Amino acid sequence: MRFSSRIPMAELKTRPTDASVDAFIESLDSERRRDESRQLVAVMREATGAEPVMWGESIVGFGDAHLTYASGREVDWFEVGFSPRKRALSLYLMPGVDRFQGLLDRLGPHTHGAGCLYVTRLERVDPGVLRELVEASVAAVRETWGE
Repeated sequence: MRFSSRIPMAELKTRPTDASVDAFIESLDSERRRDESRQLVAVMREATGAEPVMWGESIVGFGDAHLTYASGREVDWFEVGFSPRKRALSLYLMPGVDRFQGLLDRLGPHTHGAGCLYVTRLERVDPGVLRELVEASVAAVRETWGE
């Protein structure tokens, strides 16, 4: 859904960096979060066919997407990503979590916002449904904004 706009591209504070994803994961305080992060890297790498990239100091993103919203706002972002926070894993799913309600109903314990899915422990959710959710999110990004 691309269209021209007079609204300039928004300047994002969170940008891709040259930092090592492996070093970031190894620096996490919790062995559980390190293991969960490695699992998410495998799932998201397979779903996107892209290598992980650090975005800012704490987000691991996969793929490239140039998003143009109905408002005209344009941003360069990743197709799918995650951040291993202390309280929960934050999974960034575009173009919004609500469109995946059928999968969310089968996932297991989670909460969510507009574009983020929060999982306290990866072992508590269904790994097959999680994989489907990530794949559906990537497909939606590519369908909506092109590959």
